[in-house]
This record gives sequence, C-alpha cells and structure tokens, in this order.
Amino acid sequence: MAGKTDKTGTLLTTSDQVNMIDPEAERKEILRHYRRLLRHAKPFLKDNDAKIIKKAFNTSVEAHKDMRRKSGEPYILHPLAVAQIAVEEIGLGTTSIVAALLHDVVEDTELEISDIERDFGHSVARIIEGLTKISGVFDYGTSQQAENFRKMLLTLSDDVRVILIKLADRLHNMRTLDSMPRHKQLKIASETMYLYAPLAHRLGLYAIKSELEDLYLKYTDTETYKDISNKIRQTRSARSKFIKDFTHPVEEELRKYGFKFTIKGRPKSIYSILKKIKKQNITFDEIYDLFAIRIILDVPLENEKAACWQVYSIITDFYQPNPDRLRDWVNTPKANGYESLHTTVMSRSGQWVEVQIRTKRMDEIAERGYAAHWKYKTEGVASAESGLEQWINKVRDMLENNTANALEFMDEFRKNLFVEEVFVFTPKGELIILPDKATALDFAFEIHSQIGLQCLGAKVNQKLVPLSYKLKNGDQVEILTSQKQKPNEEWLQYVVTSKARTRIKDALREERKSKAEEGKVMLDSRLQQINVPDTQQNLNKLLAFFNVPALQDLYYRIATGHIDIKNIKEVLFVTGGEKGASMLDPKSFDKEVQKIRGVNSDMLVIGENTFNMDYRMSKCCNPIPGDDVFGFQTEEGLIEIHRTSCKQGIELMSNYGNRIIKAKWTEQKELAFLAGIRIKGTDRVGLVNDLTKVISTSLKVNMRSITIDSNDGIFEGNIMVFVNDTGHLDKLMQRMSRVSGILTVERFD
Repeated sequence: MAGKTDKTGTLLTTSDQVNMIDPEAERKEILRHYRRLLRHAKPFLKDNDAKIIKKAFNTSVEAHKDMRRKSGEPYILHPLAVAQIAVEEIGLGTTSIVAALLHDVVEDTELEISDIERDFGHSVARIIEGLTKISGVFDYGTSQQAENFRKMLLTLSDDVRVILIKLADRLHNMRTLDSMPRHKQLKIASETMYLYAPLAHRLGLYAIKSELEDLYLKYTDTETYKDISNKIRQTRSARSKFIKDFTHPVEEELRKYGFKFTIKGRPKSIYSILKKIKKQNITFDEIYDLFAIRIILDVPLENEKAACWQVYSIITDFYQPNPDRLRDWVNTPKANGYESLHTTVMSRSGQWVEVQIRTKRMDEIAERGYAAHWKYKTEGVASAESGLEQWINKVRDMLENNTANALEFMDEFRKNLFVEEVFVFTPKGELIILPDKATALDFAFEIHSQIGLQCLGAKVNQKLVPLSYKLKNGDQVEILTSQKQKPNEEWLQYVVTSKARTRIKDALREERKSKAEEGKVMLDSRLQQINVPDTQQNLNKLLAFFNVPALQDLYYRIATGHIDIKNIKEVLFVTGGEKGASMLDPKSFDKEVQKIRGVNSDMLVIGENTFNMDYRMSKCCNPIPGDDVFGFQTEEGLIEIHRTSCKQGIELMSNYGNRIIKAKWTEQKELAFLAGIRIKGTDRVGLVNDLTKVISTSLKVNMRSITIDSNDGIFEGNIMVFVNDTGHLDKLMQRMSRVSGILTVERFD
C-alpha cells in the first residue's frame, strides 16, 4: 500500500518503510500522550465520558495504524496533540476531545460520517462533518482557497467547536512545521497569518493568536525571529529582578487589604515587539513596555468591578500612571468578551510598565475565549448576550445573506477580525458597538437594512452630520431617512462594516441589473433601426469598438448615457471587427492559463535567463540577493519577486497558491539592487560628507538618493543605495554605524 498525504501534506509512508523503529517504544510514547490527555480531562469527566474517549482513541489508532507524519512519527500523535490543545489550551470538553481524536478519520480512511454518528452520536458526527468539509490546502488558485475558508466559516452557524478544533489542528501543524518542505512552510504559514491568527484573536484566544503569529515569523523571517528571541532571553534575569522589585510594595499592600491574588510578569510576543519596532520606527532597546505585569484577583462575581478599581488605586499610590494609557474593558468589554483594566505606570527606575488588572474569571476568558464564555454561561453566571455571541450572530447573518463571490467575502470578513470598537447610543439610550472608524451610515445599517438604504443623514448629539461622519465613543445617533433616497457607489467609501457594504453592493447590483435591461431594449431597438441583426459576432464588434469587457456593462452604459445610442451606426459592423474577435478568442485565453500553469514546475533563478521569464523586484519590500524570496505571477504574465516576510506576500501566498513560483538568486555578483537604509544620530558639521565617503569609496557602492532631516541637534535620514546582496548591505551598514555621531543604522522596505 502506497503512503497517502493528509491536508497539509504531513502524512506519509507505511509500516514496511519504517522497519528501523522500535514498536514497543512507540506504543509507550502513544500511551504516555493518551494518559496525559486523560489527566487534563479528568476534572470535568462525567459518567460514561472516559469510556467514550477510550473508544475514540482506539478507533483513531486503528484507522491511522499504517500512517506516519513527514517527521516519521506515528500519525496518531497528531490527533492526540490536537485533543490535548483543545482541552488544555482552549478548555473544551468531552465532545470536542472525541471529535479532535477522530478529526481526520473520515477523510483518511474507509469510515463514513454515518459510522461516526452510530458509534459516537450526532454532535460528534456534525463536528467531524464540518471539519471534513474544510480539509485541504488548496493550490489551485484564489477562489477555491477563499471558498474553502468560506465553508469553514459556514460551520459557525452549526457549531463553533468546529472552528476551535480547526484552530487546535492548525496550531499543532504550525508547531511541527519543521519537517515540511520550504514551499509548504511558506504556504501554510501565510495562510495561518491571513486567516487563522485573526480568527483566534476574534474568538478571544490571545495565547494561541500570539503563538501563531510568532510561528509565522519563525518560518518567514527566521533571522529577525532569532534576533528578537535572543534579546528577550538575554534580558530575562534582569526582567525577573525588575518585576520582583516593582511588585514587592504592591503585594504587601494587597495582602494588607485581604486580597487573594497572583501576579504574573510576561514579555510581549516576538511578533508584537517587531510590529512595534516597525510601526514606531524604534530599536528593541527603545520599546518601553516590553513586558506586562498581570494582577489576577480571586473575588466573587458581584465584587469584581469594585475590586479591580481598588487595586488600580493601590498601584497608582505607588507609581505615577500615564493618563493617556488607561483602558477600561471592565465596564465595557471588547466585542470578543475580553475584560480587563489596563494602565501604564512609571517605575522607579524610569521605565514604563503596563499593568493589567483582572479577576480569575476574566483571565480565563482572556486566555480561552469562547470556550470559557460558554463555561460561565452554563454555570449560570448572569450575562446578557455577550459581544462574542453578537459577533457570531453577525457572521451567520453575513454568511446567509452574502451574494458576493468568495474572494470579496473573505476580504470583508477579514476586515472584521482585527478591529477596535466604538461605543455609541441610539436616541433611546441603547448601546450599539461598532468597529472603530464606523460612520453614521454604518450605524443606520446596524439598526436595520431598510433604514440604511434610505438613510439621508444623521443627527449626532442633536447636530446634523453627513453620512460619512466618523462616530466617536459616547455619541448619540439619530438617523434621518427618505423613501426617495437610493444608495450610490460613493457610499462604499463611507462604510467599514460588512453588513453595510454587502447591502449597498446588493442594492447597486439590483439597480445595475434593471438599468442593463433598459439598455438592452434600447440597443435592440437601435439595431432594428439600422437593419443590423443582434448576432454574437456583431455584439462582439460593439464590445471591441467601445472597449467594454462584457455585454451587461455595454447595456448599462447605454442606459446611463455613457454610450450615446446614436453613435451605433451601420459602418461599425462593416469595418474594425477583427479587434474584438482576437480580444475575446477563448483559445488565446487558454494558452495564457497554460502558460501560467507551466511556470509552476520551474525554479526561477533571478539574474539568469534560463527560463526566458520576465521578472521585476516588487516595490513593496525591495528584495536583494540573500533575502529569502518567492516569485508571484501577475495577470500580465510578469513575475514579481517578493521577500517571504513581505506583508503583501502573506496575502498572495495564502490566496493565489497556483501563481507562486519558487525562486533563488543567481551566483553572479555583477547585478545591483536597490536597498533603503535609515539612519539616526546627533547632528554635526561634516557628517553627511563622512557618510557619503563610506558609501562611495570604501565599498564602491552607488548611491541613488539621500534625504536628511535635522531637528534640535538630532537628525534622521533615508539613503537609497545599490548593493549586490545582503552580505554587501550588512558590511556597508556596519561601516556606517562606526561613523562618529551615528546612533542607529537599519534597513527599511
């Protein structure tokens, strides 16, 4: 029996290919993982649960007995690990453990969903059916990939546990990505960053979100990842001492007031540190809140708010708070249910420190998101429909009423994952939570689709404002409507919510459709007047003459007066027709598609004309030899070279798998590439002269441009230079950093 591949390509090979492995040692290893799973599940197991888990484990062992992962380990260790993450890190229960253990069984073996339902019940079968629907990493191109994501999100309507187990599955695949080939690593990592990390964030799984982001960085920009993690490691002992000194007086005071509490100090994630470095254009050493201190209180539900504010008061008695950095998510939780009180205070050593104050319940919700919500809801903790449930209901609504294609839908959906919120009120005082930067028009659609479609303007705090007015926290909004009002294209620039965008697009589509029908009647009438039959060939000639891509567009433009019907004359059908035929020729279109497909099997060697391919360096990340890169085939047939860590690259690799081309640099040294260097330092006479001397004389580098801005004795500058590769650039940067007065030298995209 030949080996078979699972959805990430991690599975392979059969028992006769692994003769060298000790079966007894493997059996013990599998049992060790299984017992660990049971140990973590034990606290919530009821009557028959242990037997059901054992049965699922045995079924999975049997189903996967001849399978191995790319790393060579028995495949069963993967479902066991996914179940472990589901229990330990997400806090799911027995049904989810069983589903996680069986999540690949239907896809990889002869077992059917009906067998699962018979042996394990309806809930487990439904979750596995959801997971089976969304298996696979598509390489065929954009819409299939997006359609796959859409299918996954559709399962939100059935059971959120499908998504949570899928996240556990993805997390384990990312943790074991080492054994995968490089192109698969990039593909899976980009897809993770594109959808799964934002999804974990939105479902409140912060620890998982941070780990997925860090692992993405580890595989796409390994050098930066290692550099930051080494720096975090080097500062660990100093950090521990600092936390101890900082918390000591606070702990004594908390005990004096009789609080039961724990204090944790943790560094920020590697990815969030890098994001801060790039966003604020600073170095690692300049990040002031490199770590957060978390105070977790053990208090009854009814005392939570008062206790958090009391602790805030105690901390600010010792340390001066930054008034701009107070975040109160205790009174108004985030839409994904996150509750906590954040303040940034000045320590005695002159460092800013972020302090997070929360209760045990809030901490569990912050770490485990949706699963913890569910737990507290079933335990009878009073709460109205949580923000997270409201969001899930919105997603369901969006899925059920969405008419856009899968790619548009994914784009809309992602916009709603990583957003801050704005809190506003209706005229009757009802709280409405919208994404940050939402407008009066978004508010109108949030109240009701019909109100949105007829929205004329709004009154905010009794003052008249336009549709595009951006809402602020605490605004009270009243919507003004008119039955004569209709949406127009401009409205799409005013809205940020998916609901509003989808409804506007639907209305415009309907309007366009009815206009196109009017245009068709007008064209038919005109063709009759000039005695020209409405054959496909004649219509193609019209499309070519007016340079319009499709008939619907032609009809629409005629109806709206963009094409004057009188300009359609008999002479158009006698001459100039060939342009249209070649433009619409399906054979040439197929050739283009084949050309794109054929490219994939080759490795593009940048700097050699081996494959006769046109390529260019992408402007978004300016790659140079030595950078880890990939090629992307554009619609024009040109190949764009991107760095694997490029932001735009994430989306390209995740969505357009079929157009990604492996690329490497030629060994030739005579090629020159443009790179950007950013410098900071103290201003002095002759500094620019010293810098240009280093650039042009010591390493024979050509400089394209230099801009330097000086303010109060400190300067910042950007220099664009031509270099051969990353080694050449590093040498240049090292020499520049030795110039007197230079404080930092770094590359920028």
